[in-house]
Order: sequence, then C-alpha cells, then structure tokens
Amino acid sequence: MQLWELFVAMILGIVEGLTEFAPVSSTGHMIIVDDIWLNSKELYTEPVANTFKVVIQLGSILAVVIVFKDRFKDLLGLNRKETAGKKQRLSLTKVIVGLIPAGVLGLLFEDYIDEYLFSVETVIIGLVLGAILMLIADYVTKKKPHIDTVDQMTYKQAFGMGLFQCLGLWPGFSRSGSTIAGGVLLRMSHHSAADFTFIMAVPIMLGASGLSLLKNWEYFTMDALPFFIVGFISAFIVALVVVKFFLKLIDKIKLVPFAIYRIVLAALIYIVYV
Repeated sequence: MQLWELFVAMILGIVEGLTEFAPVSSTGHMIIVDDIWLNSKELYTEPVANTFKVVIQLGSILAVVIVFKDRFKDLLGLNRKETAGKKQRLSLTKVIVGLIPAGVLGLLFEDYIDEYLFSVETVIIGLVLGAILMLIADYVTKKKPHIDTVDQMTYKQAFGMGLFQCLGLWPGFSRSGSTIAGGVLLRMSHHSAADFTFIMAVPIMLGASGLSLLKNWEYFTMDALPFFIVGFISAFIVALVVVKFFLKLIDKIKLVPFAIYRIVLAALIYIVYV
C-alpha cells in the first residue's frame, strides 16, 4: 500500500464527510476531486473505487447516528423514562412516512438513474436547479416559521419533505439541499428541517449503501482494506464535526450562501470538465 493511495483515500473521505450532509451535492464534489484529479479507479479498478465510495458513506452515517443518538433512542423506544413526561415528540411513524416517497422511487428507478443520470451534464443541471429551489425557499418564507422544532412537525409536513427528498435522486440536486428547502417551504425552521433531513438520511443511506455493498461485495479485497479503512475513518471524523457545525449555523445563514456556492461549483465543473 503506497502513501499516495492512503492520501487519496483520506482526501475522498474528507470530501465525503464535508459534503454528504451539507446542501451542496457530494456527487458534484466527487466529480471534481476524484474524476478530474485523483482518479481512484486507476489505483485498483472501477468496481473497487465505486465500492469504496459506498463504504465511506457508512462513515458519514455513523457520525449522524452519534450526533442524534438520543433522538434515535427516542424513536426506538429506548428512552422511555426521559420522554415519559413530554407530550410531543417526533414519532417513528412520521420518519417512515417521510421515507416512503424516495424509497419507492429509488427502488423503481435505481437502474435508470445509474444508467442515464450519472453524467457531468446532469450533475450541473442538478446543482443549478437545486440552488434555485433553495433561493426560492429562503425568499418565499421570510416570515416566522410555524414549526420551531422537529417534535412539532405534522404527518403532512413529514410526507411533504419526503416528496422533496425525491429530487435528491437526481445527481447533483443534493438530498439534504432539496429536503431542507422543502421543509422550509412547508413552514419549518431551517434547524428543524435539517434535523428531520439528517434523521431520514440514516435509513435511506443505510439501505442504499447496503444494496450497493451486496452488489459489489466480490470487489471488497483484503489488499484494498487499508484504503477502505482510511477513507471510512476520514469521512466519519469530518462528518461528525460538519454535522454539529452545520446544525448550529443553518438558522443563522439560511440557504442562500449554499445556493450561491452551488452555482459557482456548477460553473467550475462546466469550465473544467465540459
């Protein structure tokens, strides 16, 4: 295992951790960093490189589980003493309702998305359209939101955010960006929309990552194990910091700065790659 390979794994893990849960599109960043610069598929094979990107997503998922550990205990009924006196708490059924739209569409159109939508051009389109949605969300909802915390959200809002999450199936649109913007349009605060987005991310990403690993398990070789471990740890550590920082920041700066960044990123990808 050469130092360059470990460096590539660390950089890609950092990129994954930085961008997976921020509304900026991890796919767009992977195109710039990996496809244009690092070319991880040349170190091993393309299947190994694709499997690696699934494994580092699991590092990001673990970070979210740790940040929201008390919330997940509530959802699974493991914090009964702590929540016994609280009348209103986010229920597991609302999370399930939010997961249904993207879960169904993802299963129905997975092969179509992989075959036809994973291109530089579609990522650029997704980045720009996602930015427009985020700008609209911040412009339309300047008034005080109806929902300040995720515990107050309704089933209608949970399902509505699930519908907006479907936009994230388009590469470059950003699952977190579309879902948070959707929550804001449904009159939730930015922080509560981000909370629900991250909570839904765990089962969604676990399911997608699990299916990808099963399909590509034969490419998970022992000689590539250090490569996978370094990427996983890098993604986990960075995502742990980013998620905590983002949740403190989102209510202060809203979505506009991220939208502007996405437009700049789309222009950069177009100039460099197209």
